[in-house]
Amino acid sequence: MKPYKHYSFDLWLTLIRSNPQWKLERAKIFHTRYNPLKKSFEEVVTIFRQVDLMVNSINEKTGKNIDADEMYLMVISIINNFEPGFITIDLEALYQEMESLVFNYMPEVYGSETKATLAGIRESGLSTVSLLCNTGFISGITLRKVLKQLELEQYLDFQLYSDEEGLAKPNPAFFQLMLNKINRHKHRDLQLHDVIHVGDNPIADIFGASNVGIDSVQINSNQQSITCLR
Repeated sequence: MKPYKHYSFDLWLTLIRSNPQWKLERAKIFHTRYNPLKKSFEEVVTIFRQVDLMVNSINEKTGKNIDADEMYLMVISIINNFEPGFITIDLEALYQEMESLVFNYMPEVYGSETKATLAGIRESGLSTVSLLCNTGFISGITLRKVLKQLELEQYLDFQLYSDEEGLAKPNPAFFQLMLNKINRHKHRDLQLHDVIHVGDNPIADIFGASNVGIDSVQINSNQQSITCLR
């Protein structure tokens, strides 16, 4: 593949993947604490998955962002057959507990070649690298800490998260925000064909990049890995 002046990366299922135990432990908390109707643990797990998929689809359609605290309230509402009853829920405390759970069951770097590929791009000295991430149950403020612990932060010039910007891929405005933040002192003659976005999602990542006129490559959800960038 030809070298690019700027590489934009998706995060989930592109650079990292979630720890399956984290999802189970999260469901255990909600099954125990917010479940007066005594729904089964399996039902609670399914509800989390349904909300995740639904919100992801909504964000992709609207180009906006539904935040983590709203998603947790959706889960609680569905567990309780949509009965209202949020008044006593301390959302800040709930999210802090969920964040602690993330660090107890850390996401993992996607594959053995991920860091080496990012390092190769950065060490060339010719390219800059950024992150363009649609968030879900884990907010950008937490993901920044995760990337630092996973030693991925060092390869990124900047990070953009949908919950912090109120925009979600494939919204062209979110991609344009990325383009606007590229260091033009380093890349004075930067053109759209000098930028590539890398991700696993054909709608959010590939279609989104195409809409703003930059190159893209799909990895991990097909037969292609991050090593194709070398």
